[in-house]
Amino acid sequence: MSSAVKGFLSEIMKNRLLYLMCLPALIVLLMFSYIPFAGIWMAFTDFNVVDGIFGSKFVGLDNFKYFFSNSMGWKVIYNTLYINFFGIILGIIVPVGIAILLNEIRHDSYKRVAQSMMFFPYFISWVVVGAILYGIFSTDVGVANNILKFFGAEPISWYSEPKYWKWIIILASVWKWSGYSSIIYMAAMANFDGSLYESAKVDGANKLQSIFYLTIPMLKPTIIVLTLLSVGRIFYGDFGMIYGIVGNNPVLADEVTVIDTYVYASMRSLGFSYSTAIGLFQSVMGLILITAANKSAKKMNDGEGLF
Repeated sequence: MSSAVKGFLSEIMKNRLLYLMCLPALIVLLMFSYIPFAGIWMAFTDFNVVDGIFGSKFVGLDNFKYFFSNSMGWKVIYNTLYINFFGIILGIIVPVGIAILLNEIRHDSYKRVAQSMMFFPYFISWVVVGAILYGIFSTDVGVANNILKFFGAEPISWYSEPKYWKWIIILASVWKWSGYSSIIYMAAMANFDGSLYESAKVDGANKLQSIFYLTIPMLKPTIIVLTLLSVGRIFYGDFGMIYGIVGNNPVLADEVTVIDTYVYASMRSLGFSYSTAIGLFQSVMGLILITAANKSAKKMNDGEGLF
């Protein structure tokens, strides 16, 4: 028996209770993350239930070719990247700003109330968010059109105007997630060395200078990690968000359909192989982007990245 095997068995016996506690999680990980890898083969076949995954006709890259030769394929890629890119940018700026502002509040009761109000949208489902947006943008009784009427402007038929909805969705996403993300930044700020701020104050720095030259630079590692995690899913659209806000509105479909909603809509007519191929494309592109972003982050952050 080799020394490596002996060392492995010795480690297992020494910490057997810890490994036993990890066993349920490892089984779940194996069942739902590794065994399904076999289903990737479906992306290269014309799958049918009778023949199964490995018995179905092999078609090579035909499913991928159909997706990229279809004009709707490029359209949904553009929509997904557009919504996610600006969602990531605003999803950094707004939560960091909220965290800094909340951190500057010295009245504990007001701070707790404000923090709870900021965190509350995280618990609201996208269906409820869609109902709220309908109350704002509905043609007859919507708040937005009533404001336009008050200022003498013509009301807008929002649900018949696709050009507005990318940004409506982006802003709704930022509103829903900013409070939750700000908690992470506030937790990071709680570990900052207070003596640095005292030294800056002695040197004559005001609040804004302390924020720009101390708080934001010290938040940079946390910002980079969260950004890298977001970049890894930039090719994934939030299915619940799109359907909760827009639903099946055909007028808005071309402007807001993302990869995930496109797969759902086309699954009946194009089958499981096509949807598996698109899912594989999303995963591969996510891996490429997060690897590239991690290398860039290491250059900007003194060698520190996600991995």
